[in-house]
Amino acid sequence: MKYPLKLQAPLKDYLWGGTRLKEEYHKKSNLEKVAESWELSCHKDGSSVIVNGECKGMTLPEYLQQEGKDVLGTHAQGFENFPMLIKLIDAEDNLSVQVHPNNDYALRVEGEYGKTEMWYIVDCKEGASLLYGFNQEISKEEFAKRIEDNTLLEVTNQVPVHKGDVFFIEAGTLHAIGKGILIAEIQQNSNTTYRIYDYGRVGADGKPRELHIDKAKDVTHLVPPTRDCKPQGQPEHKEGYTSTLLASCEYFTVHRLEIEQRACLFAGEESFDSILVLDGEFELDYGFGSLGLIKGDSVFIPAHLGEYELIGTGDVILSRI
Repeated sequence: MKYPLKLQAPLKDYLWGGTRLKEEYHKKSNLEKVAESWELSCHKDGSSVIVNGECKGMTLPEYLQQEGKDVLGTHAQGFENFPMLIKLIDAEDNLSVQVHPNNDYALRVEGEYGKTEMWYIVDCKEGASLLYGFNQEISKEEFAKRIEDNTLLEVTNQVPVHKGDVFFIEAGTLHAIGKGILIAEIQQNSNTTYRIYDYGRVGADGKPRELHIDKAKDVTHLVPPTRDCKPQGQPEHKEGYTSTLLASCEYFTVHRLEIEQRACLFAGEESFDSILVLDGEFELDYGFGSLGLIKGDSVFIPAHLGEYELIGTGDVILSRI
């Protein structure tokens, strides 16, 4: 049956995480820290669970197996697997300096797709920054030497961040989220990450966390980034809300909706819609029913559902293929 699916996110307690997702985004957990909530996920490392309607209790992959690819839309049917993974990330401490491979390398070496992603800065502490590519082009020899002698950070591009900034992280881009940043991340459906530098930290087992230096050397683009940290599009004022294109590529198209009264939206034949509530409260009206939403809620809208409305005031991330 096609209806909006409210999702429960799998939660991850990585050592750099904080408590904001529990305290502000209504993530219920006995975990001391919640670093990530996987708001839309069909990944083997954690799948979303449906919490409403006839399919309550099913995982999102189980639902898709039952309903077929028609609910994904025509754009997604060209992908072998579910194409998208959406997260909220609360970085109380710095993440490792890392890189993700492209599809060709990841499929050959890891058996899953690579990872291109985008970050929307939901919130950040004053003075927060992140690492985004290099501040100059370097050679493979210099890259290897700086990893070995612990001077890699001297040639990375450190960027101050502000609420509303957007970073497009193409596969092969060196990056690291800095402490004090809350991010909505929309990415390819992959969990392959190569750590290059981790500040000498140890994991829960008391041992240094694994690095992936050789693989990182294979896939890292040793150049400055080519995109700035602004949304890809300009705000477009519509009846009851404003829509801004944050980023678009073959794997996802993401808009921020600033809703003042209501947003009339449409899930057609081309793609499902993913709704992630960043702030505010809404009633999602879909013709033959309604669904209440609060900050931190995530909803999968099947393709072909047709017209639906978000009634209320707040900020929403809308993602499509």
